[in-house]
Amino acid sequence: MRNRVCRLLLGILCTAALTGCNLANEKDSPNASTQRVELTVWGAEEDTELMTQIIQSFKTNYQGQADFEISFEVQGESQCKDVLLGGLEEGADVFTFADDQLNALAAAGALDPIENADEIINKNLSSAVEAASVNNQLYAYPLTADNGYFLYYNKQYISEEQAKTLDGILGAAAANGKLFAMDWSSAWYVYSFFGNTNLQVGLNDDGITNYCTWNQADGDVRGIDVAQAMLRIAGNPGFSNRTDEEFLNGVKNGSVIAGISGVWNSVAVTEAWGENTGASKLPTYTCNGNQIQMASFSGCKLIGVNAYSEHPKWAARLAEWITNEKNQQLRFEMRGQGPSNLSVADSAEIQQSPAIAALLGQSAFSQLQRVGGNFWDPVSKFAGNMAAGNPSGQDLQELLDEMAAGVSAR
Repeated sequence: MRNRVCRLLLGILCTAALTGCNLANEKDSPNASTQRVELTVWGAEEDTELMTQIIQSFKTNYQGQADFEISFEVQGESQCKDVLLGGLEEGADVFTFADDQLNALAAAGALDPIENADEIINKNLSSAVEAASVNNQLYAYPLTADNGYFLYYNKQYISEEQAKTLDGILGAAAANGKLFAMDWSSAWYVYSFFGNTNLQVGLNDDGITNYCTWNQADGDVRGIDVAQAMLRIAGNPGFSNRTDEEFLNGVKNGSVIAGISGVWNSVAVTEAWGENTGASKLPTYTCNGNQIQMASFSGCKLIGVNAYSEHPKWAARLAEWITNEKNQQLRFEMRGQGPSNLSVADSAEIQQSPAIAALLGQSAFSQLQRVGGNFWDPVSKFAGNMAAGNPSGQDLQELLDEMAAGVSAR
């Protein structure tokens, strides 16, 4: 009798323990119909209408599986990392951020590796997958693949053939008393001249400081060859060193007939040029007697899931929902942003968008922006000097050495 009672009590305790375990597991289960799930989503102010619509469709799709309370809060993508790392446990469950913040977020433990990584990888452009990965492990969900630049040109003045080379563009601009615009005050754009030359720049293993060989004095293309090419471009009457805003002003007043910019200006450029709007990958430029394809920095927007979320499985489902094929198509339709999803990128609508098609064409010659903070000012200073025609007459190799030393400073 005593043994039967002991076995009975043991059975009750085991049942209670298993029930407790099931309840604990149920907390994170997407199938817990009685569960209350509160999630906060961060994104850009311009995405408010779009994200509100996507969140509502998510709640409708999973209706009955949980009691959802999902709120959208405006948080700039470029500052997301700093705000999130200021208090991970108080941060959003799901958030939009620029890909150059990924390494820091992953290193700080704000992101966990994606569980169904292979499924996500197979649905997205390889460049976007690379942008969302650290050491070949996926840490975020690709959202867009459009943070880059390409060539806009006015087909009334510049033919498709002329648009293939910077010489052709500058010649057409000068012949018509018009201008080709590019922003040499921004190192982001200046990378174009060095990116496909085998001259290197990038992050050291510490993830903070840079290495830079843009001053290299030997090889097929030397730093001085690039500097001389830039001086020739700057001296052309068809060239204008202009900021992005000044480029757009020139497009509107008719003085600028070509320039390098991104998808954010596609609507305004099309409004100004109408059916004459042309867009393509960046042209080649003449360097040391050869034509070199201009490179570009590229970037993506990503969706992250806070590793400290109280509902990680539902947060992951929401992140995947925001970035799925249907909602990337919706994002293109409502916001004009270029997709990372392969199916959407191959769609007729995307191919009919000159700006997005040009950006995708440039993607073969682009590189993810992975540089430390010391990159920007020395390159901008050097390029500004080139744009002005090197008025001091300083030796070009000395200028290149100064730039490389500044970029590589520790």
